[in-house]
Amino acid sequence: MAFELPPLPYAYDALEPTIDKETMTFHHDKHHKAYTDKLNEGVEKDGLAGKSIEDILANISSASAQVRNNGGGYWNHDFFWNTMAAQGDRGEPSAVLKAAIERDFGSIDKMKDEFNTKGAGQFGSGWAWLIVGEDGKLKITSTPNQDNPLMDVVSDKGTPLLGNDVWEHAYYLTYRNDRGAYLKAWWDVVNWNIVSKRFADATA
Repeated sequence: MAFELPPLPYAYDALEPTIDKETMTFHHDKHHKAYTDKLNEGVEKDGLAGKSIEDILANISSASAQVRNNGGGYWNHDFFWNTMAAQGDRGEPSAVLKAAIERDFGSIDKMKDEFNTKGAGQFGSGWAWLIVGEDGKLKITSTPNQDNPLMDVVSDKGTPLLGNDVWEHAYYLTYRNDRGAYLKAWWDVVNWNIVSKRFADATA
């Protein structure tokens, strides 16, 4: 097996009440596992064994639809789990990240509003992202299905700092069809410690 399902970095109920235990269990153990298994099948078919997931995503235009969909699903979910943290481990935006957010959006609240609007406006299933763009500035983007800003097929490429899954299976048990309520509540579980580290690494 080229890729393995990474374990959650916290207990299944660690994000309650924002994200319930049942959602986390099905999302990780069923959905993420399925992406992992199907990615491995596609990697074998495409002759990509031995390549890192980042290398595969960077050249996804030359891969099959199976690898694109499941490679994105595999990477996106691992990134998503680590973008969140249990209470006490979340921290605050670092001084340099906060300054960059204020420079490019005006304030953290304005950045969150733009992110929530982008996520709510993503038609069908997909993701909302905060990225460091190729010009070095912060930008809010969204992608359909399991695409992400690392792929060579997206219009807004860059280094993701945080991303939120707006597929219905990520929130439906608690929020039903109210994606907007889920997007607003989700900020309560964001792991600013790792988001700040990602920003530092991306701008080093």
